[in-house]
Amino acid sequence: MIKILVSLGVIIAATAIAKKLPSIAGLISVMPLTGAMILVWVYLENKDDLIVVQDFTKGAFWGILPSVLFYLVAFICFKKHLPLSVVLIASFGSWLGAAVIHQWILK
Repeated sequence: MIKILVSLGVIIAATAIAKKLPSIAGLISVMPLTGAMILVWVYLENKDDLIVVQDFTKGAFWGILPSVLFYLVAFICFKKHLPLSVVLIASFGSWLGAAVIHQWILK
């Protein structure tokens, strides 16, 4: 329940800030806060197996690239004034393709 409440708090705060300072809200949404929270939870649940934590951090580090691609595609689509549905399909599609490559490389 704590995980849900903390995550929900970050989402609500970022969307509230986005009304006045959208670029700051964007920064908050991708800042390592979320990764740090998950890292703490993964660590606490796997104290006896630090390989799990190490693998998580490796996956998160290399997972930055598909996430950057997601936002790059979204930015380009919005610059072209495409509808939100197209932006999301294109962005998630590019992220999914990059994520598949990400997993293939990490194995």
